[in-house]
Amino acid sequence: MFRFLFRAYAAPLNALGIIIAIFGVLMLLPLTVSQYLDDGAANAHGLAFLVTFASGMALFAGTRRHRRDLRVHDGFFLVAATWVILPVFGALPLSSHLPELGAIEAYFEATSGLTATGATTLTGIDGLPISINLWRTFLHWTGGMGVIVLVVAILPLLGIGGRQLFKVEVPTPMKESSLTPRIAETAKGLWVTYSLLTFACGVALWLAGLDGWDALIMAFSTMGLGGFSNHDASLAWYDSGLVEAVTVFFALASALNFATHYLAFSRRSPTPYLRDPEIPFFFGVLAFSIVMLTIYLAYSGIDENIFAILRHAGFHVVSMSTSLGLVTTDYTQWPMFAQVWMLFLGSFVACSGSTGGGIKMMRAIILYKQVLREFIRSLHPNAVRPVQISGQPVGEDVLHAVLGFSFMYMVSIVTLTLLLSASGLDLVTAFSAVVTCLDNTGPALGAIATSFRILNDFQLAVLSFTMILGRLEIFTLLVVLTPTFWRR
Repeated sequence: MFRFLFRAYAAPLNALGIIIAIFGVLMLLPLTVSQYLDDGAANAHGLAFLVTFASGMALFAGTRRHRRDLRVHDGFFLVAATWVILPVFGALPLSSHLPELGAIEAYFEATSGLTATGATTLTGIDGLPISINLWRTFLHWTGGMGVIVLVVAILPLLGIGGRQLFKVEVPTPMKESSLTPRIAETAKGLWVTYSLLTFACGVALWLAGLDGWDALIMAFSTMGLGGFSNHDASLAWYDSGLVEAVTVFFALASALNFATHYLAFSRRSPTPYLRDPEIPFFFGVLAFSIVMLTIYLAYSGIDENIFAILRHAGFHVVSMSTSLGLVTTDYTQWPMFAQVWMLFLGSFVACSGSTGGGIKMMRAIILYKQVLREFIRSLHPNAVRPVQISGQPVGEDVLHAVLGFSFMYMVSIVTLTLLLSASGLDLVTAFSAVVTCLDNTGPALGAIATSFRILNDFQLAVLSFTMILGRLEIFTLLVVLTPTFWRR
């Protein structure tokens, strides 16, 4: 059995070895920072680098004779294996420096980092070495765009095609379209755009008053829409309206389609933003939610200062909607309606092709137009009204894919919520934990509103699976778990 699996999947395992080795190279950043600052975590980073790089090179060397272009089957296997295995290595710096952290807790933390979720079991974050907090948010940044997409730009140089890998890693309703003729050039263009925006975010945060390391750490967290911070109080620690404004601006940028950013930058024109069909819905939902929650919170008597309410409501609506997950005040003291509304926003507001989570705005638009079409058909059975996006009809295959995804999204929430409830969690805690992990948002409700530390290993393992399921938009992972996938 093992020999068959090795023979059948030697090519994707060879690519996986490359990915793991490159992931190990990325660990040199926090290692260098730790040595420069002498913050006491250099040994943890050094050990993690050696183990990760050596493991990747060993896997690569053992399968190098089987290199070939990756097929669709290989792409599904490789993407699923990557997102399940990389957190094991990503957890090494944490478990080495924090021996009191259990194996499942460390894996949960690394998974939360790579999937850009931001849920954490750690406390005393202010006292952690800078390099450890840098690594946590660097995981956001790396996983936000997708480490696979980065590697796609490198695989062709090693004789391994990456088109199938890229298509599986970036599952969107319109994923067949490409920005450039070659998939590697597309990946490079997206990562250059991502890097430039991250640099701009870091500089803006530094000019807003953060010191250099804080600005770098928060830039990684913001652009990856992750939510990890180097302070237990999150963004509230700075108590700065300017810092919050900068964070909101770049969170909004990160929640837009990076293909749109790339086209706008390359053409030096705002036209791609004007033609993006998701943007009007994106900003329309945000504007409505901010105004509605501001009025609701003012009426509820949360604060006598209407401008303070607007500031906090505006920040949290953007933070939760984009799946950033940073906070500036204890929103758990707000009425439950406000908390649930923000949890709901995180499930669909971020645009396709962004670093955000949830089902994405494009799918929400298609679902809305499909429902509207069914209403019209009920009144006018003979009416012909195709679902259109930007004046172009949406194919039936896309409609079926979106409907199938939406069904599996709801099934996943119900199934995983029942599983956590059976493990002893109350319904509010179980439901919010599943939704926030599936949407890769971070903050939850109930008993885990401030930390996931109270959860046991089984519950953390379930939520780790949930975060990966959400990051890979459900089907990529579930396909690999079906018996059909493993048949000869």
